[in-house]
Amino acid sequence: MRSVSRGSSVAKAVGLVLLAAAVLSFPILAPNPYILSAGIVVLNYAVLSTSWNFVGGFTGYISLGHGALAGLGGYGTALLVTEAGLPSFVALAVAALAVAALAVPIGLAALRVRGASFVIVSIALVLILLLVFQSWASVTGGSRGLVVPRPFPDLRRPEHHRVFFYLFAALLALALLAWWLIDRSRFGLGLKAIREDEDKAEALGTPTFAYKLIVFVVSAGFTALAGGLYALWFGDLDPVFQFSILTGSYLVLMALLGGVRNLFGPLAGALIVGTALEYFKGQFGNTPLHLVATGVLLGLVVMFMPDGVLPAITGLWQRLRKSPQSSIREVSAADLQTERQRAEVAK
Repeated sequence: MRSVSRGSSVAKAVGLVLLAAAVLSFPILAPNPYILSAGIVVLNYAVLSTSWNFVGGFTGYISLGHGALAGLGGYGTALLVTEAGLPSFVALAVAALAVAALAVPIGLAALRVRGASFVIVSIALVLILLLVFQSWASVTGGSRGLVVPRPFPDLRRPEHHRVFFYLFAALLALALLAWWLIDRSRFGLGLKAIREDEDKAEALGTPTFAYKLIVFVVSAGFTALAGGLYALWFGDLDPVFQFSILTGSYLVLMALLGGVRNLFGPLAGALIVGTALEYFKGQFGNTPLHLVATGVLLGLVVMFMPDGVLPAITGLWQRLRKSPQSSIREVSAADLQTERQRAEVAK
């Protein structure tokens, strides 16, 4: 058993190194700036879906409103740069902290309900913020949008993409590390107890509401960081895009597709869905056909891998490498007869 565990640890370490190498080498291997920019979009989705998984994966609460938190992070960063004159990355950090602080009263109100009611509340948050940011044109630019100054004005577009690819990769690594630490902590154990049976967890003394609020604030902070970094990279914000229900839906689908109980599940889902979205957009343009094609792909995967891609692959790998002997030692009829004879002689 010890050798099997050691082999599993080595395999995980090798896989992690290969994943890191693939991510870090992508900007060098990308054939053109468009492919590199598509890679940034996929990485942004990976950060957002991992951030969503702090709530969805640990507590089981399905939020469609995380797109609104990303939009707040984007607009907060942009306004701090354009109106307050803060340096770009100082504005990013301040905006993320502000969104995390704002998540406290939002969580106090939203986390008192469960199930479908929580989903409806999260949708209402997106719609309310969309109306506010569209109507408050004197500050947000309204439907005209808001232009964000580039943090590296001297860089050409390809170099600009390359720098932000590594920044998104670093943010993803930080989010994964935070999720991993929580997963192995007593706090994470309490969150998973909420996911399995919230009433029973509360009856056993777990401060369920406080746990949910804390992880919601952590999730909001990472989501705002992703939204703000996207604003600095893309340079142009539109309320319709930043506060879209589709964004929250994508995050849920990515996390569920990859496997919400797995550290790298949202990342796997983002690679599949994000790549599919970019490919189908290239094939079908801005028509709704790219949504249809992506929906069919998701439907096929969900039908054949209901627990997510990574759990399905892990289960298949375990079945393939399973020893022909079970954990209870199997013996032949001749071995069994020999054991009986030894037992009779011993008597």
